[in-house]
Parts: sequence; structure tokens; C-alpha cells
Amino acid sequence: MTFRQFAFNNVLRNKRLYIAYFLSSLFTVMVFFTFAIFAFHPALSAGANSDALFGMGVAGGIIYIFSFFFVLYSMSSFLQSRKKEFGLLMIQGASTRQIRLMVFLENMLIGFFATVGGILLGLVFAKGILLLAENVLIISQELNFYFPTLAIVVTFISFIILFLIISIFVTFVLRSNKLIDLIKGDKQSKGEPKSSIFLAIFAALLLIIGYGTALYVKGETVVTAMVPVIIVVMIGTYLLFTQLSVYIIRRMKNNKMIFWRKTNMLLFSDLSFRLKDNARTFFMVAMISTVAFSAIGTLYGFQSLLTKGMKEENPYTLTYYPLEDSSGKDIEQDINQINAIFKEENIQTEMAKAELTYYDMKQDDRNILIAKASDYNRFAKLIGEKELNPTKSEAIVVDQSEKIVSNMDAGKILMESPIRLGNGDDIHPSKKIETEVLPELNGYYVVNDEVYGALGKPVRSETHYVWKAKHGQEDSIINAGRKISEQVGFEAQAIDYMVYEINKFYGPVLFIGLFIGIVFFVSSGSFLYFRLYTDLDEDKRKFRSIAKIGLTQHELGIVVNRQTAIMFFTPIVVALVHGAVALTALSHFFSHDLTKEASLVLGSFAVIQIVYFLIVRYFYVKQIKEAIY
Repeated sequence: MTFRQFAFNNVLRNKRLYIAYFLSSLFTVMVFFTFAIFAFHPALSAGANSDALFGMGVAGGIIYIFSFFFVLYSMSSFLQSRKKEFGLLMIQGASTRQIRLMVFLENMLIGFFATVGGILLGLVFAKGILLLAENVLIISQELNFYFPTLAIVVTFISFIILFLIISIFVTFVLRSNKLIDLIKGDKQSKGEPKSSIFLAIFAALLLIIGYGTALYVKGETVVTAMVPVIIVVMIGTYLLFTQLSVYIIRRMKNNKMIFWRKTNMLLFSDLSFRLKDNARTFFMVAMISTVAFSAIGTLYGFQSLLTKGMKEENPYTLTYYPLEDSSGKDIEQDINQINAIFKEENIQTEMAKAELTYYDMKQDDRNILIAKASDYNRFAKLIGEKELNPTKSEAIVVDQSEKIVSNMDAGKILMESPIRLGNGDDIHPSKKIETEVLPELNGYYVVNDEVYGALGKPVRSETHYVWKAKHGQEDSIINAGRKISEQVGFEAQAIDYMVYEINKFYGPVLFIGLFIGIVFFVSSGSFLYFRLYTDLDEDKRKFRSIAKIGLTQHELGIVVNRQTAIMFFTPIVVALVHGAVALTALSHFFSHDLTKEASLVLGSFAVIQIVYFLIVRYFYVKQIKEAIY
């Protein structure tokens, strides 16, 4: 048997351990390859601007760099679990150089097949990915399937180089290990886990301060506090896993009511060692997952802010603002053209017109809109809002500031400012409401029609025309908006078409962010998988010994399930809390409620992690039971 055959057989004999490494590497290659298929698609490359192409290149670089560290960490975990095997080979006469060569050949073998397999698997799902992108994203071009020669070449060369560099690097990991350390492997005493009560309390204080600051600050202060909060939370998270968690377990072990209850002795005794051994892994997984949650949540939340904000401010299908120097003939021509386009697209609409007049309020530096009730009610009727009927002695304040800009309180200012009539009398506001009937973000008054006629000379007047679609397909409304924007100009604002254009521009950005987030999240889950299966042989020996003194299969299942759940969900729960706080701070910065978007992002990742846990737990428990019973 040649040395190359020996290395090949070594991979086959360690297939349980190497299959995790192989599948994770394969998945990483597949994600990079499918992203490359999307990025190099002729339809996108031909129509994309330089900024979009640069963004895709940066995203691909991020995925590749993270893949490098992910594969490097995975390989290092495998080497740690094979210490005893390397020690036995050295006893048989193998030199350190031969062991390093064996590791190099094994890693290149797995890397080659993972790269080829990832590309082939990516080709299988390529059509589905392109179809998903075409339907989910707002892309005008059809993303037809094409043979991605460039994507294949880039992926193959990139990952062969990646595995080559890692293979060369990891061959030097064993250089400093002594033979006795390799033979003992994981049988060396780990010592009793220790923690400092001072550092444990300090960890809790850092997290409380970080969370409190992130949740308290609002507006532009969020950006100022962001870096200090991130540093404080990172330090607190590291101390949480290295000190606070170990301290809590020690306190629970000292509580006889808890420690001596059923199988808790087995759980807590082993858990303190696992928390100590895996503290850095937990910290890394928590931070990586937080980045994934926050990045995708930010992208999705920002898109929602743009689209929902525009919808909230513009509830009408079309708003037409004639220019000041527009003649009556020009306005009539534009209106006829708009109506013709709606008719051409089979869209039934209702139209309303209002003369919006602005007055100089001596109590305020701004010119304030004062609308008569009849104009307001015509607009309100189109969108199903409640009509207003103020008396001759009252004015109603309409405010949007709380929804749009939280640091402005236009409504409060208007409520404290009476309206001066032409004869010198004052009318005081009676109440304040929130609605988007008229397009005025700084707040305005609605008064009785007779009172409106008694107002003084306005500073300026604007005529607004609005249309609200009653019947019509969404595609037809968007197409009509495009035609109106092209033929009438910027005076006509078709909100559905504007939102469509934003989604069209923002869709690829969100798609790229989703790819990066998936790579980060899957990699963090794989880190936990590697740590769990690295200790599998030791767990088999431990539970086999315990089973001899009466541990039943049911009790074994309880212990293993709890142990595995704590391993998987401790860093993920911390990351979910970090992500929730980060997205809440983001909502404070934008003054826009992102609860729905944050819940969707965090909930989706939580469901994926639960499914991943159930799959891993099934095979893990199965192997433990097969080794015992």
C-alpha cells in the first residue's frame, strides 16, 4: 500500500468525522457558486451599474474570506480530535514530516471533492435559484438558465487555492506537540472549572449597560453610541460564557435540591466542563450569528422603512402637483393624459382636487397649511378616512410627525397656536388627530368652510390633484405609473411605481445580504456541530460506564437531549437577544417600528436552528445508544 493509498483509506476509516467537514465545505462551495451564478448572469452584468457590480464583488469577497476561516477552524477541530491517532502513528515509526504530508493529502482530497461536489450541486439548484431570484426580486430582465462557465472557473480555482493554503497551514499545527500529549489526547485532566465572582458580576453589568444604552438612545445618538455599545456587549458576552455561566452552574451544583434531583448530577457535572471548554466557540458563534441577524434585519428593515414610509405618507395611487408657472391649458392637458393612461390600463379611479393655502403664523416661523373642511373631506373619502366637521369656533390639528419624524412635535406647537382671522378674532384648536389625508408632514389646521373664507391673505397657494384606484391589477397600476412618470414628468408622483423602483434597486442588495447571512449562520451552526462530534468518542465511553451502574435508555435520552440543547441554543439565544436589541436600536434611529421585520428575521433563523438541532440530535443520540446498548 502506497502512502497516498494510506491517506485515502484514512479518510474512509474516519468517514464519520470527515463527513461533517466534507458536507460543510461542500455547502460553503455551493453557496459561493450559486452566488457567482447570480452575480455573473449576463442579464444582470449587462444592465447593472458599476456600484452594483462593485457591491457584488465585495459580497463575494466577504463570503470567500469567511469560508477560509470557517474551513480552517473546521480542519483544526479535526486535528484536535485525532491527537491519539497521530501519537500511535509516531510510535509505529511515522515521522512528523510523514504525518504532516498525510494531513496535507487528506485535506486536499476532501477539498477537491467538496469543490467539485459543491459546483455540481449548485448546477442542480441553479435554475431554482435563478427562478427564485426572478420572482422574489424586482428584476426587469428574465434570469434564464445559462451554463455558468465563468462561475465554475472562478469557484473551482478560488476554493482549490483556499484548500491548498489551508492544507499547507494546518500541516504545521502538530509541530509543537509532544508524543506523550498526543497519546493521552483528551484523557488529560481538565481540572475543576473556576470562575471569578467579580468577573461574573462585571459580565452582567456590562450586558445591562450595553442593552440599556442601546434601548435608551434615539435618533442620531444611536450612531454615536453604536461603537461603545458594541465593545461593551462583546466584552460582556465573552465574560458571560467564560465566567458568568460557569459561576451559575457552580451555584446550581451547590444547591442540593437541584443537583440531586434525578439525572441533574450527570448534567451539571459534565456541563461545567463543557462550558469551560466551549466558551470561545460559544462566543464566536454568538457574535457571528448576531452579525448575520443584524445585517439581514437591517437590510430588510431599511427596505421596509423606505416602502412603508412612502405608502404611509402617500395613500393615493397618484398625486399631481402642477408647477407654479403652469397654465390652465397645460394642467388640463396633463389631467386628460393621466386619465387616458388609467383608462388604457383598465384602471378605475376616483379623483379629487383641493386648493391648499399656506399662511404666515406669527407664533411660528413656518408657513402653516390651513385647509377647509370640504376639501379635506373630499380627500378623506377617497381613502376611507373619517370626515371632519369643525364648528365655526374651533380648529382641528392634523399631525403626522409622530409617525414620520419622532424628534419633531409639530402637532403640539399647532395646538398651542391660535388662528388669527382677518377681522382680528382668534380661533383656538380644540383637538388633534393623526392621518395622512393631505400631503403635509409639518401638521396643519382643518377649519369650517365659513371660517376659511374669513382668513387673511395666504402666503402661497398650491393646487393638488389626487387619484385613488378602485379596481385594477397591481401590474397595471405599476405600468400606468411608469407611463405617467415618463409622459407627464416629476409633477406626477405614482406611489406604486416609485415603490416598485425602490424594490427593484434594493432587491439585489437584500439578496446579496441574505447570501452572506446564510453563510455566517450555517457556519456558526457547523462550529457547534464540530464541537459536539469532536467529543463523541469521549461521550460514548462516559455513558457506557454510567449505563453499567443502571442508567436507563429514557434517562440517557433526557441527559443527552438537555446537554445537546444547551450546547446548541445557549449561544443562539444570546445572539437572538443581541439581534433583538440591535434591531430595536435601529428602529429608534429611523423612528420607524421594525417589530414585524425583526420578528420575521429572528424567528426564521430560530426555526432553522431548531430544525438543525433536531437533525443533529437524532444522529448524535443514535450513535450514543448504539455504543451502549
